[in-house]
Amino acid sequence: MTNEKTKPTYEELELEVAKLRAELAHLKRMIFGQKRERFIPAHTDSQMILSEVANIETTQPALKTETISYTRRKPVTSQPVGHGRQALPADLPRKEIVIEPEQIVPGMKKIRDEVTEVLEYIPPSFFVLKYIRPIYALPQEEGVVIGQLPSRPIDKGIAGPGFLAQILIDKYIDHLPLYRQWKRNQRLGIDIPESTMGGWVKACGDLLRPLYECQKDKVLSSPYLMVDETTIHVLDRDKKGKTHLGYYWVYYSPPIRQVFFEYRQGRNQEAPAQTLKTFKGYLQTDGYAGYELVSSQPGITPLACMAHARRYFFDAQPTDSSLRLWMLDHIQALYDIEAQAKKRNLSSVERFQLRQAESIPVLDAMEKWLHENCTRVLPKSDLAKAIGYMMNRWQLLRRYVSDGLVEIDNNLVENAIRPIALGRKNYLFAGSHEGAQRAAIVYTLVANAGLAGIDPFTYLRDVLNRIADYPFNRLSELLACNYQPLPEIADHSVQPQ
Repeated sequence: MTNEKTKPTYEELELEVAKLRAELAHLKRMIFGQKRERFIPAHTDSQMILSEVANIETTQPALKTETISYTRRKPVTSQPVGHGRQALPADLPRKEIVIEPEQIVPGMKKIRDEVTEVLEYIPPSFFVLKYIRPIYALPQEEGVVIGQLPSRPIDKGIAGPGFLAQILIDKYIDHLPLYRQWKRNQRLGIDIPESTMGGWVKACGDLLRPLYECQKDKVLSSPYLMVDETTIHVLDRDKKGKTHLGYYWVYYSPPIRQVFFEYRQGRNQEAPAQTLKTFKGYLQTDGYAGYELVSSQPGITPLACMAHARRYFFDAQPTDSSLRLWMLDHIQALYDIEAQAKKRNLSSVERFQLRQAESIPVLDAMEKWLHENCTRVLPKSDLAKAIGYMMNRWQLLRRYVSDGLVEIDNNLVENAIRPIALGRKNYLFAGSHEGAQRAAIVYTLVANAGLAGIDPFTYLRDVLNRIADYPFNRLSELLACNYQPLPEIADHSVQPQ
C-alpha cells in the first residue's frame, strides 16, 4: 500500500513554509520589535501617488485656493528653542529663599538677583473638615435649632468628596488598585481598609449613574458614532476558580468629542443592537461580525475602518513584499490627504471637496489593484487574507469620501479604550459584573472631563459634592461639556491654610 496520496504537494509545502515564516516574523516583532505599525512609504509625497493614478484628465472641479499670510507668535526664551532646561510652570507656587553673601562689605551696591529654581515635592496629606454647629434653645422651651450639615456623597460617611474623587482617580486613571492605595494611605497615617474603600467606590458608582445615563443619551443623539470593544476579566460566583471574560463596548461621537463606556457580559451582536436601537446616522466599526445586525438597522449608514484594513497588509510579512508595499504606499497617500485637511483646518464641505479631488483617484487605483491581484497570490497566504478583508468591505471602506463629516478610520475610539488596557495590567479583573459596570461609569465621566480639557480630579470632586442635591431635570449641567464650577460649593473641600 502506498502513501502517495498522503504526501503534500510542492505547492502545499510552499504555502506551509510561507505561513510559518510569516508567523515567525510576527512573533519576532511582538517580542523584540516595536508594537507600533510604523511604515516609511516609498513615495514621500502623496502627490507622486496622485500623479501615477491620475494620468487621464479628470472632470472633477478643482478646489478654489487662495494665498494667505499670517504672523506666528514665537515664545520668548532666553535660549534658542531646543536647547537648555525646560522652564518650570509659572502657575506653580514659589517659596523664596534669599541667600545673602557671607561677606558684607560696606558700600556694596546690588546689581541684580541671580535666580535658581529647584522643583520640590510635598507628599500628599489628609486633613479633617470639622463642622461645628452651635445648638440654640428657643425661648419658652419651644425647642432647639441647629445649622444644617451640607450633603455628603455618602450619607453619614467619613469620606469627603475630595478623598472619594482621589480614590476613583487613583483606580481608574492612574490604575492603582485599592490594595496599593490602602498601603500608601497607611504610610500617610490613615488606615482605611481596602474593603471600606471598595464600598465607597460602589456608592460613588451608584451616585454617579444618573449623570452617566445623561452622558450616554447625549452621545447616542449624535449623527455619527465610532464603536469598538475590549475585554475585561470579571469574577463570577457561578464560575468557581475562573473568571468570566466580559466586554467593554465604547461609543465615541467625533462631532461632539464625547464618549461613553458600557459593560456587557458577552460579545454577541445583541449588545450593540440593543444600545443602538434608536440610533440614526453613521456607524463606524472594525470588521467584527457582531456589528452586522446593528449596521443593517434602518437609518444606520455603516462605515469601515481603513486602519484595520491597513493592519492586515502591514502584518502580511515577509512574503509578496512588492505587492504589499504597493498597497501600503497608497493607503499612506490617503492618510497624507487627511493630514493635509487637518493641517489646513478645513470645514466638512472643504474636506469633502478635497477628498473628491484627491482621494477618489487613489481609491479607484486601489480597487483596480485588488481585482487584478486577488487571484495572483497564494490562496491561504496572509496577503490573500488582507486582500480578501479589504475586498469584502470595500464599499464601506471608501464611503468616508462621500461626507466630510466622517473620518477615514475609527482610531479615535481606539484611543479612548487605552486606559482600560492599562488598567487590566494593574487590577487584573473586576470583582463582579456590577462592579465592571460601575467602572464603566467612572471611565465615562473622567474620559469626558479629559476631552473637555478639565482636570478629572477637580471635576469629580465638584460633581460628588453637588450631585446629591442637584435637580434631576438639570443634571445635564454637570456633564463635562457643560461644566461650570461653583466656588461657593467647592469651598467645602478647600484645604485649610
